[in-house]
Amino acid sequence: MALTFFNQFSSPHLLGIPLILPAMLLPALLLPAPNNRWMTNRLTTLHLWLINMITKQLMIPLNKPGHKWALILTSLAVLLLATNLLGLLPYAFTPTTQLSMNMALALPLWLATLLTGLRNQPTPSLGHLLPEGTPTPLIPALVIIETISLFIRPLALGVRLTANLTAGHLLIQLISTATITLLPIMPAVSTLTATVLLLLTILEVAVAMIQAYVFVLLLSLYLQENI
Repeated sequence: MALTFFNQFSSPHLLGIPLILPAMLLPALLLPAPNNRWMTNRLTTLHLWLINMITKQLMIPLNKPGHKWALILTSLAVLLLATNLLGLLPYAFTPTTQLSMNMALALPLWLATLLTGLRNQPTPSLGHLLPEGTPTPLIPALVIIETISLFIRPLALGVRLTANLTAGHLLIQLISTATITLLPIMPAVSTLTATVLLLLTILEVAVAMIQAYVFVLLLSLYLQENI
C-alpha cells in the first residue's frame, strides 16, 4: 500500500515513452490564444488581467534594468501556476513534484541572475559575500558561510516547491483512502473525513498558487541583488 501512495509521483509512460513532456506542454495549450479582434471575450480579458497583475507584483521589487526580465518571470509564473493547479485534478500527473524538473528551472535562472550581477556590477555582487563592518577575525568564516548560502539558493528553490506539493498530494491521497475505507464501516466518520478532504483540497489550491508565486518572487529578489 505504501508503494501505491508514491506511484503518483512517478512519470507515466505510454508504450515506453515518458509522458512528462506532454504534461508540461498541456498548460500552455489550455491558455487562450490572442486574436485580432478589438473586443476580447471574458476568458481572454480575465487571462490578460491575471498576467498584468502577476507582472506588476513581480516588477515592484525590481529596478528599471530588471524589467527586461518581465517576460521570463511572468511566463515562468504562469507555467508553474497552471502546472500546479492541473496536477490537483484526478488522474493527473504533476511535473512540479519532480525535483529534477524544479532544479532544471531553478538552477539556470539563478545562475543567470548571478552572471548578470558579475558582468554588470562585479564589486557590489561580490560585496554580498562580506557584510559591512565585519570584524577582521570573522571575515574568512563569513565569506565561506555566505558562499555556501549563495550556492544553496537554487537547491532551496527546487526542494521547497517539490516538498510542499508532494506533502499536499500525499495527504490528499491518505485522507481519500481513509474516506473510502471507512464508508461501509463507519459512515459518520467517513463523512467527517470527506469534509476534511474538501477543506484540504481548497488549501492545496491555495498552496499551489502561493508556491508558484514564491518561486518566481525569490528569483526576482535574487535578480534585484545583482542589478
